[in-house]
Amino acid sequence: MMKDVHPNYTEIKVTCSCGNAFTTRSTMAKDLHIEVCAQCHPFYTGKQKVVDTAGRIEKFKNKYGSMVR
Repeated sequence: MMKDVHPNYTEIKVTCSCGNAFTTRSTMAKDLHIEVCAQCHPFYTGKQKVVDTAGRIEKFKNKYGSMVR
């Protein structure tokens, strides 16, 4: 590898808004603050909800219900 071409790869601390913190390595030279992590994201916690606005799911089932198994 060529010298002085690649950025420094250092260890940084990542802090989520839920309070979870972990360390990782990055070319960023400062700590990182994020809003959502794997500890608080609804998809990973199992609290994900399907929002049915205006009965779209029922409308789909009525229209394609016989074809979808």
